Amino acid sequence: MSRTNTNGNAATTAATQLVQRARQAAEAAKPVAAQVKPLAAQVKPLASDARQAASRGVYRARVWAAPQVERTGKVLQDTVAPKVADALHSSAQKLDPGQPPHRSWRKGAAVISILLAAAATAVAAMARKRKAQSAASVEAEETAPAADEASASADGMAGADGQVTDPARTS
Repeated sequence: MSRTNTNGNAATTAATQLVQRARQAAEAAKPVAAQVKPLAAQVKPLASDARQAASRGVYRARVWAAPQVERTGKVLQDTVAPKVADALHSSAQKLDPGQPPHRSWRKGAAVISILLAAAATAVAAMARKRKAQSAASVEAEETAPAADEASASADGMAGADGQVTDPARTS
């Protein structure tokens, strides 16, 4: 079961009653408003004077309070502020985790790598020097038999087998 009719008659009825009650209240307020108007006219100048007096009082209070607040601010700045600043500074130091731990193994690994590279370079240089010396000694050995052959050919003729035959001597 629903509380309202399906065509909405209850809502319209309630709205109509509300409008009627508002009109009745307005009609009842008209005589009271007529009585209050002369009183409002009498109170208006008093309210204006009170507003002006209050604004003068507020101005005087501000004139007096401004130097007081400034003096208090200076005292706080000179006495309390350093203490607060020190407290904040010490709290910040307690909160600071400090420097992260050093990764010393990285430095050690870098030094070892550099030393190994230097050692490899030295070994390579020594190998090149040894190779150059061996090439020079091989060259010297190859040129030495040629010099022997040249001296032998001056004395006589050398054969293909390396035997020197002297045409002047026959044995």
